[in-house]
Amino acid sequence: MLWLPYLGATTSHSQRGPEGRDQPLKEPTARRVSSSGPIPEGFLNVDAYLSRIGLSAPVEPNLANLERLQRAHLTHIPFENLDVYAGRTVRTDDDWTVRKVTERGRGGWCFELNGAFAALLARLGYDVERRAATVLYGSVSRIPTHLTLRVTLDRPYLVDVGFGDSFIRPLPLDSEGPHDGGTTRFGFRFDGETTTLVSYEDDGNPKPHFRFDGTARRPSDFEEASSYLQTTPGLQWTESRFATRLLDGGPDRVTLLSDRIKFRRDGVWSEHPITRSDWDRLLAEWFGLTP
Repeated sequence: MLWLPYLGATTSHSQRGPEGRDQPLKEPTARRVSSSGPIPEGFLNVDAYLSRIGLSAPVEPNLANLERLQRAHLTHIPFENLDVYAGRTVRTDDDWTVRKVTERGRGGWCFELNGAFAALLARLGYDVERRAATVLYGSVSRIPTHLTLRVTLDRPYLVDVGFGDSFIRPLPLDSEGPHDGGTTRFGFRFDGETTTLVSYEDDGNPKPHFRFDGTARRPSDFEEASSYLQTTPGLQWTESRFATRLLDGGPDRVTLLSDRIKFRRDGVWSEHPITRSDWDRLLAEWFGLTP
């Protein structure tokens, strides 16, 4: 079995207050690739995208707004595998990802959500780059199977709207941390050309999540991973459907699994068994989606 996105545990930290100032460290040197060019006007309607996540223009490119965008995206656009589970082919190009989010009103997995979010951020004036990441849960794939984002303001930040129950605010990429991720504490391990995202659990031991390098990627660079996850027999993406999103900006969350629905409220998880006949109703009620 390949990794299934982390969708919640029985306990969680509530949101913490601001941290002290961190001492900057050197992030691995970025290796840029040629850009695919400006996002065409035709398929990225900024007003429609912002409306989908409950915001309105203008949204100036700064750290406060970046966090507001990240939380709004995680609240209004579910991380889900419904197309993949149903055997409907999905793509990684910006035209596909943005239209799926804005015109079709769907969610998606990392290639779609972080891909579309990268296109939105670029249109809003942010300096954003895609990174290919190797997920470090369970069996490690032969190829990177996660798309995450590096956004540069006064300093570089890691941003992600497609990794299930993870950090919900930008994390400074030039400091080991720990940083307040809005759900628990997160930090980084720097090892030559690679950076590993870790979280700090109740026992204080770091838990690795994914590892990435300093190379900026194009949407097409993720086609192999997307195809692999959609077509390789036995992977959990096609074996069990799910949907998850933040509630009201987080850290509260709702997660719908094949046999139960789970809620995190005030840092405590509760779960309730469901039947097959409940699934479509709960999907519509909590996520505004049809299978």
